[in-house]
Order: sequence, then C-alpha cells, then structure tokens
Amino acid sequence: MRVPLSWLREYVDVPAEATAEDVLAALVSVGFEEEDVHGFDLEGPIVVGEVASFVEEPQSNGKTIRWCQVDVGEAHGGVRGIVCGARNFFAGDKVVVTLPGSVLPGPFPIAARKTYGHVSDGMIASAKELGLGEEHSGILRLVELGVDAPVGTDAIALLGLDDVAVDINVTPDRGYALSVRGVAREYAHATGAAFRDPGLREWDELRHPREGFPVIVDDQAPIRGRAGASEFAVRIVRDVDPTRPTPAWMTTRLTLAGIRSLGVLIDITNYVMLELGQPIHGYDLDRLRGGITVRRATHGEKLETLDGKVRTLDPEDLLITDGSGPIGLAGVMGGGTTEMGDQTRNVLIEAATFDPTSIARTARRHKLPSEASRRFERGVDPLVPFVAARRVADLMVEYAGGTLDETVGGALFTEYRERTIALPAGFVSGLIGVDYTDGEITGSLETIGCDVVAEGDAGWRVIPPSWRPDLTDKWTLAEEVARITGYDRIPSVLPLPPSGRGLTAAQRGRRRVANALAAAGLVETPSFPFTTEEQNALHGSPSDGHLPSVKLANPLDGLTPFLRRSLLPGLLQVAHRNVSRGFTDLALFETGTVFLPEPGVEYGTASVPPLAVRPDAGTLSELDESIPPQPRVLALLLTGNRVAKQPGVAPEPVDLADALDAVRVAAAAAGITVDARQTTRAALHPGRTAALFAGETELGYVGEVHPDVVADAELSGRVVVAELFLDRMLSLAGDRVVAASLSGLPAATQDVSLVVPAEVPAGDVRAALVAGAGELLESLRLVDDYRGPGVEAGTKSLTFALRFRAPDRTLTAAEATEAKLAGVAVASERFGATLRE
Repeated sequence: MRVPLSWLREYVDVPAEATAEDVLAALVSVGFEEEDVHGFDLEGPIVVGEVASFVEEPQSNGKTIRWCQVDVGEAHGGVRGIVCGARNFFAGDKVVVTLPGSVLPGPFPIAARKTYGHVSDGMIASAKELGLGEEHSGILRLVELGVDAPVGTDAIALLGLDDVAVDINVTPDRGYALSVRGVAREYAHATGAAFRDPGLREWDELRHPREGFPVIVDDQAPIRGRAGASEFAVRIVRDVDPTRPTPAWMTTRLTLAGIRSLGVLIDITNYVMLELGQPIHGYDLDRLRGGITVRRATHGEKLETLDGKVRTLDPEDLLITDGSGPIGLAGVMGGGTTEMGDQTRNVLIEAATFDPTSIARTARRHKLPSEASRRFERGVDPLVPFVAARRVADLMVEYAGGTLDETVGGALFTEYRERTIALPAGFVSGLIGVDYTDGEITGSLETIGCDVVAEGDAGWRVIPPSWRPDLTDKWTLAEEVARITGYDRIPSVLPLPPSGRGLTAAQRGRRRVANALAAAGLVETPSFPFTTEEQNALHGSPSDGHLPSVKLANPLDGLTPFLRRSLLPGLLQVAHRNVSRGFTDLALFETGTVFLPEPGVEYGTASVPPLAVRPDAGTLSELDESIPPQPRVLALLLTGNRVAKQPGVAPEPVDLADALDAVRVAAAAAGITVDARQTTRAALHPGRTAALFAGETELGYVGEVHPDVVADAELSGRVVVAELFLDRMLSLAGDRVVAASLSGLPAATQDVSLVVPAEVPAGDVRAALVAGAGELLESLRLVDDYRGPGVEAGTKSLTFALRFRAPDRTLTAAEATEAKLAGVAVASERFGATLRE
C-alpha cells in the first residue's frame, strides 16, 4: 500500500519535519513491513511557462517541429527559445518548462542543445516526462489540470510533485490498512498523534434515499450460508461533465499511490477507494436497463469485463445485473456495457459489502486480481459504504460539475452485529510472556477501536471495531496487545525440548541415507515438484503403459502444470543448468515426494473447509482421501568423469557400476541390501537397466539414460540414474541396527565360477548362491562376467568372490567349501549352473 505523505497528514498529525523514513519506522513498529519510498525524482529548475508564440517548421524527415518562444519569468531569463515536437498546445497556454540544469525521471538531465537548426534552451514537458502517467499524446497544459499560476512559479510545488509516498506490505489479515484511513490510524497507534477518521459521518448528514431505484439481492447459492452482498448503497449524480480535468493534486496523489489517471469520474472512485478502503464502482446511468439485481451466474453465462475480455462465468460467481443481463463481476471488475466514458452525463454510484470468500474465489478463478477484489477478499468495513458513496457523490459535484439527486436512490442495509470476545484475566500475559498490567491491556485494545467492558476477576468482554474482521478470538486480541505495546518487550528465550523426544525413526533413516550419500561425494539438489505431462509419461510410467498425472488448477507456471511422478526430470534440469555453466562432472541426488494417482480415481473432490474453523476428524479424513498417494523417493544422477584427467592418469567416465555403488551406499545406510534384476524403462537404455529389489520387494530401478533422452535434456556423454522408494526401503529395514559389530575371528574366502545360459541375469544367480550358502556367508560379490573361448556358445561364466565367517569360531576350509557348494547346488537347480573347469 502506497500512501502519499500529504494525504496521510490530512488525517493524522505527522510532524512537518518528519521524513518518509521516519513514517516508515513508525509503521514498522506496529507490525508492517517497509517496502520502499516513491517520489517523482525531479530536480529544478522546473517552472510554469507561457507559450508566447511558435512557428511550425517542416523538416526533411517528414516531421514538423515548433520553434517556440516561451516566457518563463524574469527570474529565469524571460522569454526562451525552445524546440518542441508536440502539436497539442496553443499560443497563450501555460505549460511546464524544464530549464537547463533540471533533471527528469530516468535520470534525464536537461541542457541547452542545438537541434533542428536552433538552440533549444530547455524543454516543454509532457505528463509522462514528469512521471504523472503514461500518456504520450503531447504536452501537459495546465488548463487541463484546472491549474493556473504566474509564469516562473515553481511547477514542482504547484503540482505537488515534491510529495513522496511510503510503501508498506499489508498482510492478508489486516485489510483495513489498504487505505489512507487505516494507515493513518496505525501511525496514530505508533506515535500517539491525533487521528481524524474520514469514515465518520452521521447518518442524518448522509441523507441517503432508500427508494426510487430498485436494488435486489437474489443469492440462491450463498457460500458458507452467507449471502453474497450484505450492504449495497446507490447514489445518483446527474449532469456531470466527464471532460473536466482531474484536479492536479488528485492526479499527483493517485500517481504516487500507483494508480494511473483515467478521467475525472473514474479518478474520483479510485481516490475514495484508496482513502476509505471501500471499493466503488460507477455506472453510466443512461446505459442501465432497469434496476440492479445481485445474483449468482447461470451455467455458461458470459460477460465482457472492462479489460475487453469475454469471460465464461461459473455458477459460483456473484454478478451485478440489470434488465439486459450481467454488467459486472461483483467486487472484481465491471462490465464494458455500462462503463463511464466521455459521453456519460448521469452516474450511478455503487458502494457495497460483498462476501470475502466469494470475491476471492471469483478473482482467482478468472485470474483477475484487482484493487477492488484485493480489498473485498480481506474484508472491508461494513459501516463505510454509505459514507463512501456520499463522498464520491460530493467530489463529482465539486469537480465534475454534477448535481446530487437527493430524491432517487436505492439501498440494501444489513444491521451490523457486534462481535463479543471473552478475554480471560491473565491470558495475554501467559501467552505472550510479558507481565502486562490491566491498564496496558485495556488501553491497547481501546486504542485500536475496541470497546472493553470489565467483568470483575474473570477478565474483560471485548467488542472489536467494525473495520477489524480479523479480531475473532482471544488469541488475536493478545496479538494486538503485544503489537501496540511493542514487540521489543517480548523476551527472546529459546525453548527447551522435552526429554525423550527427537527425530522419528523415519526422519533418522532419511537423514542417515542423505548423510551417507553426501559422504560418498554426491551433492543434494532439491527441485520444484512441477513438470509436464510428457516428462511424467517418460520418467514416471512403466514402459508398457501410461499412468495418470495430477494437474494443478492454478499452476505457478503454465508450462509445467503437472505434479511430478518422478524426481528425474528435476535432476536432469539441474544437470543441464550446471553443465551449461561449465560443471561437467556431476554426482547429484534428491529426496522428495512424488504424486502417484491411482488409475480411475478422481482426486480433489473434497470441499474446502471454511476459514478460521478447525476441521474435525471427518473433514480431515475426507481431505486426505481426496489427494493422491505421495511417497518419498530417492533419486540419483551421475554424469561426466568419475576420475578427472590428471598427469599420467586417463579420465574415467561414470558408468552403470557407479550408480549401483551409490544405490548400495544408500541401501546400507537404510539397513538393507539390494539386488539388481534386468528390466526395461521408457527413458533408459535397453540392456543397461535393472530393477532394484530387497528380497521380493521392488524398490526402484537403476540404469543408463537413453541417448535420445540425453540429447533432449541438452546433455552429452553418458548419464546414469537411479530412483528408489525411500520410505519403502526404511520400512523394510524396520528397527534393524545399521552398524554391525566387528568380528575378531578370521574370515574364510572362496571363489566360484559358474557357467549358466547367457540370458540368465547375474543377479538371479547371485540370489541363488546367497539362498544356498546359508548364515555363514558374510558377503558375495560378482567379479567377472566372461563370454568367449573356453565357454560354450550361448553361455557365460560368472565368477563370484565369497566370504564366510562364523560368529563363535574360526571356520575351517572344509566348512567354507561345504557352504559354497550348497549355494552352487541351488544355482544348479534353478538355472542349470555348472562349475567351470
């Protein structure tokens, strides 16, 4: 929220010597975040000048320039010759002249310079060049702003261009501060300065006609049992002149507040919105057909909004309609058919209170955030619409030459029900940790506008003001006490963890796996969980089918609207980013959730629980069932060289064995062992891909990325990857102790070479040896896969190194041989394996 200081001073006593930084510091002390200070970045001399005469001179480039004689006053050199390319001014017009030595926003310094055969001794400025808007049509004529002043007058002060605006970040729960009224009140809280509320006007003073213009709220589909509109004030101003200039001071304030000037009628509605926090909409009364009805949209109904887009409406959208149909999205944006313009003569002013939830959903559904919806969805003061409507009417009478119709109007008024909150004695001090006195508690709450009634030793009964819908319970009241009395009083004490608690078993397991991989030289690289449907189909589905993906209704990036089924697309992007920056030898890993919807199941159908209401167990269960399974996954990616090129040492590129080694490191840290069995996957190289198993439980896969996929990822060389279900790994380990005790007894080693058919996977043979060798087998490792002379065609020789150890004695060679042969027997039974001679 940007607030010009001159505007702020109208409603609160800001010292004349206070700077923008002083004001920001005061607002920060009551809980706002400082954003920036905005000004016009002008340096003088910039003065009022009068065009005495000009001569039009056609140029060889087809352009016609004006050689002007401009009187800037005796103090500034009298009449100066200035070259100007604009043609929208006349002799006798008073304009803004930037003299040599001045600086315009950019920065753009002004100096006397020779151009088009003349020395231009300054420049006649446009509104855009002064920072007053984006209008390109020509020179700023003071008569268009309704301003007159003697030549030589300082134009910066005259137009208010010496004003600055403070910019603060307003949190969603403090929507009242999206107004000068709200910020002025907060400055008063911070400094104790006197505050003058522009929203206080007596009902009799408003003299609001309640009849003559029909207003109907026909809300057949209220959200959370609340009607879409609870107040709807209508005022009519007749015989306006929309071509009148917006006052210079109003244009300046709107510009500093970040709102561009769009004509006096629209400027007035925007000005009052910023002043009071109440969005206002103006209609061309002569273009309305009958009265106004507030209702929900029908299925398939359409509306062309002020931005020129035709929108298909949802039955939950709240509309403003007349006899012709929809004329606006309530609280979001008006329609083009009743827009105020240069032909408008009679204006109908609308100031309403709409349901925040309804407005927020409509704005998000149509991707149509607006200044109005931003305020409505945070909650506006329900007692201010009638004040705001009259304020707009008064300004239109004063600056657009209209006449307020005192006899015709329309209104919907819902009696405001005060909310009462019980605040127990001692609660605030117990929650915040500061010993507040009763006077500090009641004084703080009364300062922000609450009515506080003492109830003896029990505490207080607190009635929040109408402009604070965020004050709903004793906790929010306690927060206000802490904010007003100063956050610096809250002690900084580190909490002590209760004994016997710490990480869960699953958390310890995940941390153990991550630490082991990091210790092995891999780097953890988290990535965003969003991807494309094509990437999900490539990496997140088996080769023999396509599995569904979850598409976000409101994605952060329209190019990646799907939730990931695999971590590999993110790792490939990280690898590409690093390789493009010269880091070619990469060993990466990531742990994170993937989203695996079950085929045929529709997700996201549960109703969203209302805000500020704790959902019960049934609601939480329904929400859980409406989201897809989200298992935690571990993924690895290696590319480049395992060993870099060194003097006397050739580089060694990574291969599938390196990925398998990394998988075994992770498995050992989890407390399990894994076997690899050959398989296929769409994104991986056929023949260089394996499924990973612990026993008969599949955990994931490992393999070399297919060259075509590598090329699509804009990588080169060999890329090997693995992906495992981390939670499944840890659940298989259970409470198993990962670190085994060291034995003091010697091991017995044996080697065995088995001849098996070439199509039998080495992992299956290994599993058979393990199954037959029994408990004495400590480790088994494949050391050779031979195919060639000495081995029958169609077969291969697999050599394994076995290590045996007994926990209570030294094994004999005979015992080790017996265990080895028992394994060979199982391999022979399963695959016809024979000992190689």
